[in-house]
Amino acid sequence: MSSLGQALDRAFGRPRGPLGRLGGIAMARGNAATERHVVSVAKPGPEETVLVVGPGPGVGLEAAAERARLVIGIDPSREMLDLCRKRCADAIRSGNVLLRHATAARTGLNAETADVVLSVNNVHLWEDRAAAFAELYRVLRPGGRIVLSAHEKWLSVSRHALAAETEDAGFTDTQTWTWQPPGPLAARAAQLRAWRPS
Repeated sequence: MSSLGQALDRAFGRPRGPLGRLGGIAMARGNAATERHVVSVAKPGPEETVLVVGPGPGVGLEAAAERARLVIGIDPSREMLDLCRKRCADAIRSGNVLLRHATAARTGLNAETADVVLSVNNVHLWEDRAAAFAELYRVLRPGGRIVLSAHEKWLSVSRHALAAETEDAGFTDTQTWTWQPPGPLAARAAQLRAWRPS
């Protein structure tokens, strides 16, 4: 990996150190509209538990916490978890938000913990998507749903192939579409919603 590639990975891919913290600030601005859009698509209810995979600086985590009973954020980046703690300090104190150092493939959660799973701009970083989708299926309650969004240009597969991967994990009623976030520099997002059968 080139020096530039390493710096970008440290800032945005797998955020760590000072570059990771700067990347988090940039992500909070650049991804905010998509984070809020994904929460609105998922429509978490006041009695539901939401799992946010890779919350980054916590914009979507905060938006989900305004709607849901409990929101759990898991991220492999300790720097991003620190930013989430700052953004969601009141919700953490009240017990509305929990944070864990974990990954999509290894959440550390009990089976059937969540009603909703959300992921924005990190599915392309999952080392083993099949294992991650299987794990997210496991932690969803029957009738639960997953909603994810990813920069279309960073996906290594089409959104239709991604949908097929969720179906291989057992999800059903999968829908995919593209969404253009506001702003002249915003990249088009591939989005997906699917359910764990009741």
